[in-house]
Amino acid sequence: MPEYDSNVLVSVAILDKEYRIACKEDEQEDLRASAQYLDRRMREVRQNGRIIGADRIAVMAALNISHDLLEQRRAQTARELALNDRIHALQTKIEQILAPQAPT
Repeated sequence: MPEYDSNVLVSVAILDKEYRIACKEDEQEDLRASAQYLDRRMREVRQNGRIIGADRIAVMAALNISHDLLEQRRAQTARELALNDRIHALQTKIEQILAPQAPT
């Protein structure tokens, strides 16, 4: 008989509203951290803008979070490309050093 991860109900508060969300037992802390992060971002949107209504605040917070994620992905890609260039340059140097020297 296959084993199934047991789900638990976790209560989280987002923008002063309580939600009960089912998640795997070993993911509870990540869910709480995600909810706290979302709550913080939604409060920032509410405080910094003229946006009224939890739905609109949630959409703006989601757009801000998505923008941040895309920026981080672009930065990660740039770092990976730079690292690959550096590795290629080092490999070329190593090959040049290890290549047999032609007699002069």
